[in-house]
Amino acid sequence: MDQFPWLSFIIFFPFLAALLIPFIPDEKGRTVRWYALVVGLIDFAVIVYAFVNNYDISSSGMQLYESYTWVPQIDLRWSVGVDGLSMPLVLLTGFITTLAILASWPVTFKPKLFYFLLLSMYAGQIGVFAVQDMLLFFLMWELELLPVYLLLSIWGGKKRLYAATKFILYTAGGSLFILLAALGMAFYGDTVTFDMQSLMAKEFPLRLQLLLYSGFLIAYAVKLPIIPFHTWLPDAHGEATAPVHMLLAGILLKMGGYAIIRMNVEMLPDAHAVVAPALVILGVVNIIYAALTSFAQNNLKRKIAYSSISHMGFVLIGLGSFTNLGLSGAVLQMISHGLIGASLFFLVGATYDRTHTLILDEMGGVGRKMPKIFAMFTTCSMASLALPGMSGFVAELMVFVGFANSDAYGFNFKLIVVMLMAVGVILTPLYLLSMLRDIFYGPENQELIENEVLIDAEPREVFVIACLLIPIIGFGLYPKGLTQLYDAKTMQLTERLRTEMFAIAQDKTPPLPIATTPLLNAPLLNAPELSQP
Repeated sequence: MDQFPWLSFIIFFPFLAALLIPFIPDEKGRTVRWYALVVGLIDFAVIVYAFVNNYDISSSGMQLYESYTWVPQIDLRWSVGVDGLSMPLVLLTGFITTLAILASWPVTFKPKLFYFLLLSMYAGQIGVFAVQDMLLFFLMWELELLPVYLLLSIWGGKKRLYAATKFILYTAGGSLFILLAALGMAFYGDTVTFDMQSLMAKEFPLRLQLLLYSGFLIAYAVKLPIIPFHTWLPDAHGEATAPVHMLLAGILLKMGGYAIIRMNVEMLPDAHAVVAPALVILGVVNIIYAALTSFAQNNLKRKIAYSSISHMGFVLIGLGSFTNLGLSGAVLQMISHGLIGASLFFLVGATYDRTHTLILDEMGGVGRKMPKIFAMFTTCSMASLALPGMSGFVAELMVFVGFANSDAYGFNFKLIVVMLMAVGVILTPLYLLSMLRDIFYGPENQELIENEVLIDAEPREVFVIACLLIPIIGFGLYPKGLTQLYDAKTMQLTERLRTEMFAIAQDKTPPLPIATTPLLNAPLLNAPELSQP
């Protein structure tokens, strides 16, 4: 190998650094928090340096690739690499995790264990986005479960054990489907391999693809999350601390979206061409149901949690659009929501630290005492409701236009979906603006004012939100700064999906009586870009 193993270093450095934390002489966590922050900054700096100097945004192939023999009998290797799908998410992971470490400054209970778990999660999450071996992917996917479980069960709220147990049962149960599907792909055919590139070259029959697709979808539906596999998320967010909130909303949900693109869409394109309409329907359900449920919540954390579920519905619709604009919007939505979700949950934690309540009816009028938090909360809420000039607006607009211009569906289906998406967009400002009203406007709660010290945001908190708002506004004003990082990959993937879709539309005797097949639009058969084999 003629280059430095950047990705291996990026993955192993936080974990190896975490192993040294028990030996740091520190009782109150003042030294270990600086140590963890420096480790996070170094790893993030290496990520940026490696991509700036060694990554070609015009290429759709795998880059920074490393492969080392591990178990040659079954072609199991330590294989890591990044492309347009994974590189932006590795950057997002480094950015959000470093800010989450800074957000952990108030933690004084078992600080060594807390920061050890954060750095271990750092390694596992980057590994999920970088590994190119199915078995390694499964191991990395599992690696982050235990840190999240402990972070919830030790530092969570009153119902922390219930929330942590529910999280581990849902996610570990879903992970079994990843393992089963991976084994099915690896042992199918004449060769046994877990290498993703080799698996993409295998010819799987459509019936098997649909079975594998279903297994992967169940697992990733838990993490995205897709209704009805979503119920662990409001409970986990309801009990988590601010830095854990940031990791859950900013990174963990994106693992589900990334995995669907990588495995379901890219590795099983025939099955995706059949199942895509169902993904669109699930996306609409996510948007409407979660928005209505969020509107009804009186708990601040649960309200934002359901808002996250609603926004991830746009990702599903983008993935099912069969257009480059829709798929690009789905990737942009994942990154945008990672930034916006992390900012909102950080501010929820900062508000709770001062008011010691999450019940909206018990707040009111605190904007007079905390004008900086009020301003930051309002700005981040505007980003969440897709205000023009913010990244969320561009992402949702791309999904809207991409799906509306898709020639893969009939007019009536597209009209219904677009109208329901519009309803979700209308509901979002209703519950977010009502949330701001309940917290900051109206008469002051005298009991709250008398019993709590409502100090305004400190410089550390302003810095964290400023770091998140810069890319939120920057990508909102100049989205090409982000989309150009993955355009080559999404264009390649869209072209392949449209080819498979065309083949299925031409098939007069489909192998399965899929109910969604009639949704394919007849004019598609004459589409000029698909007329060539």
